Parts: sequence; C-alpha cells; structure tokens
Amino acid sequence: MSSRCWRRGAELLFAVLLCGLLQGAAVAAEEFDYGLVPRKLADDTWVLIGKTEDFNRSNGGNIVNTAFIVTTEGVVVIDSGPSRRYAQQMRRAIARVTEKPVIRVFNTHHHPDHFLGNQAFAGIPTAALAATIAGQREEGGAFTDNVYRLSGDWIKGTEPVPADEALRPGVQSIGGHELELISLSGHTSGDLVVLDRSTGVLFAGDLVFYQRAPTTPHASIAQWLAALDRLAAVPYRLLVPGHGDPVGDGRAIEQTRRYLVWLEDALRRAAERGDEMSELFGLAIPAEFAAIPLAREEFARSVAHLYRRYERETLRRSR
Repeated sequence: MSSRCWRRGAELLFAVLLCGLLQGAAVAAEEFDYGLVPRKLADDTWVLIGKTEDFNRSNGGNIVNTAFIVTTEGVVVIDSGPSRRYAQQMRRAIARVTEKPVIRVFNTHHHPDHFLGNQAFAGIPTAALAATIAGQREEGGAFTDNVYRLSGDWIKGTEPVPADEALRPGVQSIGGHELELISLSGHTSGDLVVLDRSTGVLFAGDLVFYQRAPTTPHASIAQWLAALDRLAAVPYRLLVPGHGDPVGDGRAIEQTRRYLVWLEDALRRAAERGDEMSELFGLAIPAEFAAIPLAREEFARSVAHLYRRYERETLRRSR
C-alpha cells in the first residue's frame, strides 16, 4: 500500500472515530439534560419546579424547587440544586431570562438536593444559616456519595461545597427587593425561609412540602410544627414549597402540618403499645396522605429515623 493510500485510510478512520465521539458526546449531553424551564411567579421572580419523586437514575436528582430573583444589581439564587451539572444548567436557564450576573446564592438547609450545586457558583457569595453550614461540612461527603449511588453519572464531578457566609436573620435590601431572612428549625436544625417583601413570595424550603410526602432524616416534629405556626403568620402572597407546586393560600402549610401531626401521633401510640419497629412498616396510612407521592416510602424512612426517639421518651415517662 502506498503512503498516500495509508494516509487517506488513516484520515478516514480518524474522521469516523471523531464522528462517533461527537455523536456519543451529544447523546450523553441529551441523556443528562435536566430540562430546566423557568416558571415566572411574580415580578423578577422565577422557579424551577422539580419532580415529586425520590432520587433516581432517570431524574438525576431533579426533585427540588430552586428559584431566582432578578434584581437591579444582579440575580439572587435560592438553592443550587442536587449536582454540579444541575447548577450549570440552572445558570444557562437564568441566562435565557436575563443577562445580569448571579451575585448571591442562598441555601435554605443542608440536604443535598438544595446545596450540591454550589460548586457551579464558584466565586459568588454563598450564604446559609450557621447550622446549615455545619451540616454541609459534616455530612456533605456522605450525601454526595449517596446521591451518586442513587442517581449515577448525573452527579459525576460533583463535590460538596459548603456556603461561605453565615447568615443572621433580618432584612437584606438587594437591587430593589427587600428580602426578609427568617431563621427556623424543625426539618433540620437550620431552616432558612426567605420572604421577598417586594413581591410577597415566600420561599419556605423544606419546611413545607405540597403533594409530596415530607422527609424527616434530621427532623424534630415539635420544632417543625412551631415553625409552621410561624410561617402561617407571615403575610405572603405566594408560597414556594421545597417540593411541590407553589400555592397562593395556606393549603400547603396545612397539608404538611396535618401529616406531621398524624406521623407524631402514630409513632407515639406505637411506642406506648410497645410495638417493634418492624410492626410499623405496614401501618395503614390515612387516605388523605396515602395517595401523595412517596407516602409509603417516606413513612418507612420516618419510622427508621424517628421511632427510637419515641421509644426512649415513652421509657422515660414510665419510670
């Protein structure tokens, strides 16, 4: 074979391989597309609605509501999502709405779907309550490993990056928006709620779930119920829950409250009867909650997370 023919063959082979690689990259990009579409809620205010599902390899962790506010100074992001890839796509979604830069990121709490996107906002001030930052530092690595186990390569390259600024409750004025930062607890030891006084939009984080069963790995139900009382007194126009559709009335708060009251009563009664944990997993769930996505799964997890605490309380009272 002549050198000229050999070169032509090599060039053809290279072209075929390159084409295959490009096609593979395009397929991979399509496979890992979160499909983020900003939904406008109010003046300058958009939300990205997540699925009412658990982490899996189809949704890549897109199970959370994140949001952004376009101010005259720049964009304020509320929660950065479950992965670096999500936050990168979130930034592209923001760029389709405005040319203004992101100037601040708030994390409402330390659960992975709310902060593992921080990595994609490097160099931008990221703020959270002190308890949230402590949780991010302590559990971020384990969270990332677990999310990768559940969601696979959607999470590839994600590293846990804690917020770099500890917030104090109060009002921050940013680009024509008066943001009231409210420090609560119950879902976790540090739950940030953001009320935009300029629009009346309340970003409740995971203190409120709507049409999706609440998660409880770090919960104190008594504190959570007290936090819901506080939220019910806030003069909001529209509430954005951590999971589920935004609502303009109190139904999301009330649904979360009723679920938690039932859950606490069920666990306490079981402990008083002396039931073993295994006996609770088949407990009947009231009809108003049974049809909510993940009701059975989250109840089982809540039993695992919380039941020993109720057993100990019952034992102390009996002494």
